[in-house]
This record gives sequence, structure tokens and C-alpha cells, in this order.
Amino acid sequence: MPPTASLNILAIESSCDETAAAVLSHGKLLSHVVASQSVHETYGGVVPELASRAHEKNIIPVVHQALSMSKLSMQALDAIAFTQGPGLLGALLVGTSFAKSLAWSLDIPLIPVNHMHAHILAHFIEEPTPEFPFLCLTVSGGHTQLVWVSSPTDLQVIGETQDDAVGEAFDKTAKLLGLPYPGGVYIDKHAQRGKVQDYELPEVNMEGFDFSFSGIKTAILYFLRKQIQKDADFITKNIDDICATVQDTLVRALLRKLIQAAEAYKVKHIAIAGGVSANSGLRKALHELSHEKNWTVHLPKLEYCTDNAAMIAMAAHYLYKQGSFTDIKATPLPRMPLPVLSK
Repeated sequence: MPPTASLNILAIESSCDETAAAVLSHGKLLSHVVASQSVHETYGGVVPELASRAHEKNIIPVVHQALSMSKLSMQALDAIAFTQGPGLLGALLVGTSFAKSLAWSLDIPLIPVNHMHAHILAHFIEEPTPEFPFLCLTVSGGHTQLVWVSSPTDLQVIGETQDDAVGEAFDKTAKLLGLPYPGGVYIDKHAQRGKVQDYELPEVNMEGFDFSFSGIKTAILYFLRKQIQKDADFITKNIDDICATVQDTLVRALLRKLIQAAEAYKVKHIAIAGGVSANSGLRKALHELSHEKNWTVHLPKLEYCTDNAAMIAMAAHYLYKQGSFTDIKATPLPRMPLPVLSK
């Protein structure tokens, strides 16, 4: 189906614990709304069943608000986009089912979007945008990837974590320190007040451009146990320095691979995406590297770092143009991959 003159897209995001909707017209964002789920704070992590129930409760008012803010009617829409994966099955199912029903009732195309693809295309919501090709470090609670981006719809994973994601390492460390969920934000806040110490945390060095963070998590656990045996108040007394050291260790692990990949691919345009891209330590380090390496670094707005539907809409804008549609038989894909480039 060829693009229409208007190309108005309603996008829905429900991959984890954020219910979001956005409206895009002519490639320009008209509105985006996010409903967060505070219920998970009590459990120190996302509870899938509770997430699904919250999506069912939030999705209609969120979509209604996004349309109202955009000043477009449903009849003006040219397509419905939704996150097909990756994510939590129950959460994805709510968004997928709603999007399919709405597209069917309006008799307009349905666009399936890969959540990680959308995180990268968040850089195209507002100017300035990266020049192709560019290298994107995508970092979140569930993913850590290095992606070679040749065009808005041509992406290849050249490296990824072989165990845990860096966002999980932040959150698990925060839990060990007794910090609230989601812990990465609180580690960042304490790190800004602390100083990096010589705690001798390991630097795992995988082959190629791949990452590993499970060893660092284990090392932090044993380090804290050892220190608490010596001083029961060790964490309380040193929380800022512990967070600064952990954050520095994780950021250096990310940047080590990013530098290797940028040199191997001879690229000067670098982007970061995903929830962990909001981390101040990572942003500061990339800013410094931009001068040292003569990189042009693209940092998304904080509101586009975490899960949102604006990025889903932007990905759908390009997918619509190449006719990447699905139908009523579409199902959620919790482990939906981006393509992996042979190493």
C-alpha cells in the first residue's frame, strides 16, 4: 500500500510496565502519553501479571488522551502501530489485541514494530538526527546491544550481552544496596555525590563486540558481603562511593566495546538508546569521548530514553513507507530479535 498524503499513525507501546500511545503525522510527533505502573515498586521488580492487568486498565484512556491531544479523530488515522516484541508476553498481548481490533474496525493497515528497533529510531523524533551509517549502543533492563544502522529499516546487531543486560546489573546492585525500584535511577543519583574507589571489581572482556555482566553482579555481591562482615554499616557509610564505583565499572565496560566497534567500522556518528541511556555517568563519558575521538554523539531526550510510544510511531512511519504490514493473525513475539551480523 503506497503512503497517503497525510500518513497519520497511532502507535501503542505495552512491552513491559509502561502503557503508552502516540500520534505521528507527516513524520512529526503530535502527542505522546505514558501511564507508569507504580505497583511494582513494592515487589522490587516488574510482576508480569500485575503489568498485564494495569495495561488493560490504562490502554483506553491513554489512547483517548493521545488522540485528544493530537486533535485528530480516529477516522483521520491511516495506520495503527504496536509493539510486537520483545517484551513480557501478557503485556504485549494487551497492546497487540487492542491494536488489531482498532485497525480491523477502522479498516486501516496494522504495523508491527520491534521495540529495540524503535529505541534506535527515537533519535529521529526531533532534530538533530544521526547521519547514516551510525553505530548505536542500545542499553536497557533487558538488552545490551551494539547495532550498525545503515538506514531507518536496515539494522544489524554486531554485538550483544551473552548473559545479563547492563540495566539488570544496575537494578540488581541497587537491590543489594537496599535502594528502591527501579534501582538504576537511584544508583545514578548517589553516584553523582560519590567518588570512584579502588574496590577491584572485575572487568569482563568478551571476544569481539559482545558484553557480559553476570560476573560483575556476582563480584559486587561477594564484595558487599565481605565488607559487611567487617563493618555492618559499610553500605550506609559508603553508599555514594559504592554507587560511583559500580556505575564507573559498568560504564567503562560499555564504552570499551563501543570504542572497539567504532574503530573497526570507522564510524564517527555514535548514538545511544534505551532506558540506561538516561544515565548521567554514561552521558558525561560519551560527551568527553566525543572530543577525544572526534565523534558526533547523539543523546536522546530523557523522555525518549525510557519506554514510550513516540519511538514506536517513528519506527512505524518508516515501516509504512516500505509496506511492512501485518494482519489480524499477528501474535506477540516476546523474544523478537533484531538481525545478528555474523562475526
